[in-house]
Amino acid sequence: MSEAMNRRRFLAMSAGVGTGLCWSMGSQRAAHAAVPATKGGLKKAVIVNTPNTEELKKLKAAGFDGVEAGIVEAKLAESCRQAADKLGMKIHSVLRGWAKFNDPDASVVADSIATTEKALLAAQGYGADAILLVPCRIKENMPRAWEFSYDFDPETGHVKKVTYGDNGPFEAYIKAHNHAIDTSREAINRLIPVAQKTGVVMAVENVWNNLWVRPEIFRHFVASFKSKWVKAYFDIGNHVKYARSTDWILTLGDLIVKCHVKDFLLDAADPDGGGKFVNIRDGSVRWPAVRRALDRIGYDGWMTIEGGDLSPEEHSKRLDLIIAGK
Repeated sequence: MSEAMNRRRFLAMSAGVGTGLCWSMGSQRAAHAAVPATKGGLKKAVIVNTPNTEELKKLKAAGFDGVEAGIVEAKLAESCRQAADKLGMKIHSVLRGWAKFNDPDASVVADSIATTEKALLAAQGYGADAILLVPCRIKENMPRAWEFSYDFDPETGHVKKVTYGDNGPFEAYIKAHNHAIDTSREAINRLIPVAQKTGVVMAVENVWNNLWVRPEIFRHFVASFKSKWVKAYFDIGNHVKYARSTDWILTLGDLIVKCHVKDFLLDAADPDGGGKFVNIRDGSVRWPAVRRALDRIGYDGWMTIEGGDLSPEEHSKRLDLIIAGK
């Protein structure tokens, strides 16, 4: 299974609400009425693997403006783009997913960079303006979600402390975190010329990879490139257990070029700050506050639903409510 698709399977398993690339037609229905999207110019999308005319027609009929697609060969991407154009739909982004820029095996790193180059070329073929890129992940012992308190070097971004008090139990985590910062920065810098040539932004995301789990350090990493070709892809539901979605949005600010729309239900009884992914508007995300925060930073881009087991029509209705500030 490809690195990009590993991420999809993880999210679907975590949510327990579907495969992430399709919807179960026998899913639950919520009694939400559609509300016109009256605020801003936010655009609605879902994730598909390889867009085709039949699928795009169904999504357009459900009220979506476009899709985020998977990595394919450039020629196939161009064909998909033509199909979307005929329907007035847009393929706005490519799901590159998890990379392995911190792998100790240089050949693995090289393959990961090559896959990212392929994603950039696919995006160019689709007519998309960004790819979603998760640079790497680490697995060392880390603090509980609510224990995090970063102290990091403003020059290098290297982590000094990750929690209050004794950081001894997390020495391996701090070391792995700093290694991930250095190797990810090196790989992304190598890819910037490709991004510039294709005209496609690398939108970095930290999706449950145990890195940059507070908004201030994630902002520092993304901003450190000082490049218009490296921005942030923010998933509204991914890091609710670490900080409020509004804190992430207001801290990342104009670095955000894309948003995934997902919800997470916190478990108040779990001392580790756990919970589960749920359908949008069924979790702990405060959607009206999120909508106001997006307005505050001037975000006027794509809102792409990720995961869930609702029908396209129900997903569209719920997203309308979110865009309307409900």
